[in-house]
Amino acid sequence: MNLVLLLPEDLVAPDRAHLTGRRLAHVREVHRATVGGELVVGLLGGAMGRGRVLRLDAEVLELTFVLDQAPPPKLPLTLVVALPRPKVLNRVVAAAASLGAARLVLLNAWKVEKAYWASPRLQPESLRQQLLLGLEQAKDTVLPELQLARLFRPFVEDDLPGLVGQGTGLVAHPGGGSKVPKVLVAPVTLAIGPEGGWIEAEFDSLCRAGLRPLDLGPRILRTETALAALVGRLF
Repeated sequence: MNLVLLLPEDLVAPDRAHLTGRRLAHVREVHRATVGGELVVGLLGGAMGRGRVLRLDAEVLELTFVLDQAPPPKLPLTLVVALPRPKVLNRVVAAAASLGAARLVLLNAWKVEKAYWASPRLQPESLRQQLLLGLEQAKDTVLPELQLARLFRPFVEDDLPGLVGQGTGLVAHPGGGSKVPKVLVAPVTLAIGPEGGWIEAEFDSLCRAGLRPLDLGPRILRTETALAALVGRLF
């Protein structure tokens, strides 16, 4: 946790907050903060700044704060990611928030098992928790937009062309096309398939929607690895 992220419900006054639970434990056990010490804080959806610890024990972290810094700007990036298996989902969602993507779409695909959509990790509160963890890691306060697209064809045919607009659309696919372009027109829409890639019908549909093929090379990468590698190259 590189940022103590304050939620609106934490506030007991305009410049004071009470925290319990996971964040309290982290500040005590990892930061090893003490009364009078300072922490980097930010208000969800708002500014960042410094907080001073007024009370810290097993029950509550009480701090006063001044928020005088803007959060880092979001990347002009929409990530369209084929829904990964549940044990990977948390890492992908947190990584998307940490990397600064403006929007994340979790998309169905042929190689996505139906059981993945029934995972408790897709519950709104679970997804939100992973997004918050990503913001804390990256010292950010603004959540990316999150969309679940359970039907591939309606999303790709009806929604995806509008997301691409006049920007750059890219679809990662093994052996699918060129390397990462050197010149990008913002905004950027990047589609990453299941491990092993999209099936050919999906790949063709994504290309018809305005995405250009993109090849990371001969290696088959895990979803979270491909995500970090591609965003690092693009931005």
